[in-house]
Amino acid sequence: MFKGVYPAIITPFKNGEVDFEGLEDHLNFLIENGVSGVVAVGTTGESPTLSHEEHKKVIEKVVDIANGKIQVIAGAGSNCTREAVELSIFAEDVGADAILSITPYYNKPTQEGLKKHFEKIAQSVNIPIVLYNVPSRTALNLEPKTVKVLSEEYSNISAVKEANPNLSQVSELIQNGITVLSGNDELTLPIMSLGGKGVVSVVANIVPREFVEMVDSALKGDFEKAREIHYKLFPLMKAMFIETNPIPVKTALNMMGRPAGELRLPLCEMSSEHKQVLEKILKDLGLI
Repeated sequence: MFKGVYPAIITPFKNGEVDFEGLEDHLNFLIENGVSGVVAVGTTGESPTLSHEEHKKVIEKVVDIANGKIQVIAGAGSNCTREAVELSIFAEDVGADAILSITPYYNKPTQEGLKKHFEKIAQSVNIPIVLYNVPSRTALNLEPKTVKVLSEEYSNISAVKEANPNLSQVSELIQNGITVLSGNDELTLPIMSLGGKGVVSVVANIVPREFVEMVDSALKGDFEKAREIHYKLFPLMKAMFIETNPIPVKTALNMMGRPAGELRLPLCEMSSEHKQVLEKILKDLGLI
């Protein structure tokens, strides 16, 4: 079910509030440039600083704007199982195509705890679930054997977003028949060479058409073309993490005149030194 490019979309802010007009503008830009779908209210969408009410409104708005043209994967994870279940049910009720469910952060459950957490979510909804493994942010790793057990027991556990540089683990997941989407832009091509199906992308907010072309080329087996695009965009991929995501992507979009708007504290404006680095990369790519 999941294949291609899924930008993890930003949440534009204006005067401290969600800029729904800017959100619509940005989403239409992505749709026009051929993405398979979007992830709404993930880390790139600044989910930690959205209220529950805002979180739900953004998901509902994205579903409404997408209107079936692309898939909408709603961020619905939490380190509280009850809260994750609540958000997952809401996402299904308003018409999201799937949910993205992160491993619980901070409280660091065991693999058995992770299994029980995702079981509760899988039992609460019928739409597909994309598990999200990002050890650098959560301080724990969702092991392939845990994913295998879950996917065998629950047919709606459909894929894993692996934001994990461990390609051995990615290989094990794919060998076990799990659909893998890269969670790191710069690892998209290596993961697809192993059999991954696409990417949940930060960079695709900026250059959606180019990222779609790279992923489509890889899916067709044209790795020469895919490599050419990968190396062209590689400096931009790296620049997206010179400061904490989504500071660089919002800064880049604002430089391009796109409606990214403000960041919410504790995220703050990018340093002038890093802005100069980012500006040069955007100029080299002809984006500003």
